[in-house]
Amino acid sequence: MHRLTLAVAAACALVLAGCGQTEKVAAYRAPDAQISSNALFDPARFADVWHVVGAYGSETSCGPLTETWVLTGPRSYQVTGTRCGPNGARAFAAPAQVTGPGRITREGEVLWVMWVDADYRIAVIGTPDGRFGRILSRTPKPRPDLLTAAKEVLDFNGYNPAGLRLVAGG
Repeated sequence: MHRLTLAVAAACALVLAGCGQTEKVAAYRAPDAQISSNALFDPARFADVWHVVGAYGSETSCGPLTETWVLTGPRSYQVTGTRCGPNGARAFAAPAQVTGPGRITREGEVLWVMWVDADYRIAVIGTPDGRFGRILSRTPKPRPDLLTAAKEVLDFNGYNPAGLRLVAGG
């Protein structure tokens, strides 16, 4: 075989080897852990302002973040708020659809509402793949017992308690 043919074959092998690789995404929950969504989730009661009081990843580094969920139909929302970007907090607006019991699709991602307390004062949302997990509260500083319960729900659903970061004041 010519050297050029060997070089081309080697280059093709390297390209093909890279085709099967996917970008690694940080997961904050055990992949084999059970996870559940809230079967009694009420979209109307979920609507209104939520403060992000705890999250996984760097979201809490931007300071206080909020989301306003406005019900636009029986199973749809318009969500506005702030999220943490590479240069600090950024505004966002996105439609969201309730796709099942305690399951909401927003910007192509299925969020599971794992728990809300009986009065919808605090909620735990996340993704089954563990890339995303949050504690939301109606107030910037939730009651300590509700915050403890929310942390326990994350732990029960396989999220790593050590990775949770609380927002200052939360």
